[in-house]
Amino acid sequence: MIAATTTRKRVLEPIDRISEVLFGLIMVLTFTGSLSAAEAGRSEVRTMLIGALGCNLAWGLIDAIMYLMGCLSERAAGLRTLVAVQRATTTEEAQGVILQAVPPVIGRVLTPADVERIRDELTRTRLPANRARLVGEDWLGAAGVFLLVFASTIPVVVPFMLLDEATVALRLSNAIAMAMMFACGYAFGHLAGYRGWLTGGSMVLLGGLLVTLTLTIALGG
Repeated sequence: MIAATTTRKRVLEPIDRISEVLFGLIMVLTFTGSLSAAEAGRSEVRTMLIGALGCNLAWGLIDAIMYLMGCLSERAAGLRTLVAVQRATTTEEAQGVILQAVPPVIGRVLTPADVERIRDELTRTRLPANRARLVGEDWLGAAGVFLLVFASTIPVVVPFMLLDEATVALRLSNAIAMAMMFACGYAFGHLAGYRGWLTGGSMVLLGGLLVTLTLTIALGG
């Protein structure tokens, strides 16, 4: 029998957390970058804040729903694999189903004995009475997705809430956004095996390009 493991899967993997923060930053930059600081009054700033917060609120909800759909799809795929293994008419057919279900990098190192042990374990696994369904950790993950997307907006819009001078607030907001994008890029580089400063710098360039494009559009260029 395959030994049980006590390792618990993270609700959100680090790359998922980084991605959600980046999505939130990119969305809010499209609003702050479109603000003409030289001409903006309190009314324009208020409109921008409502738009940025509302957009990331909606995007966070949408992303959370998509996350739940992905979790449900993944669980349904696992259930289909289990059913296919148990309904296979030959050992070779069942082993083929297993090899198709595992990532190629893992499938290449599995020996026939390994695959047979997995097949034997799966054939003795009781099929669930119901269809694939969401569990508590899926809902926690969705909540985490929503909070990451929405919370990433707060540091970028805080300068507009605290400062009366729109030009200073915009510069400080952009600096905070660039710093956060660099941190996300650096963390991604660490996870992917690249140099952190290189991936962090790339994210800053992406953010700068986004600000430039939205500013150009706002000015009618």
